[in-house]
Amino acid sequence: MALMFDHPHDEPVLILSQEQCWTLLERIQHGRLVAVVGERADIFPVNVVADERTLVFRTAPGTKLAEVAVNENVLFEADGILSDQAWSVIVRGTARRLESGAEIAEAEALGLTPWTPTMKDHFVRITPTEVSGRHFRFGPHPERELGEGSEGG
Repeated sequence: MALMFDHPHDEPVLILSQEQCWTLLERIQHGRLVAVVGERADIFPVNVVADERTLVFRTAPGTKLAEVAVNENVLFEADGILSDQAWSVIVRGTARRLESGAEIAEAEALGLTPWTPTMKDHFVRITPTEVSGRHFRFGPHPERELGEGSEGG
């Protein structure tokens, strides 16, 4: 499979641009939401859709919804791993439950369906304040040059 992104000078790690990050985020259907209340961090798998440079997920009442209500500052992480490459994108931002009828109708039109046959009637939109990502090209571990990493001589 061809690499998704060109790596200058054949470097194994590429720092992704905002455009490259959003290209990946627009293709995903799931990721992990990190919420922090007090000194406790929780991580939740969520199904998600990118919408005009924001992310939308749906959920049921419970810990996830309560935690973003208490502290709107969240992280979202998505990644992809193939046989010869991988990528990871982190979104730092604020999460807000959608409440107006117009917001909910707009979110429902995105076609975001729950993974499990349970009622998940609450939509949350993450508005990014920072997006960063990396793309990794797999390969063999490099050989050390003689004398490198050895002590004395």
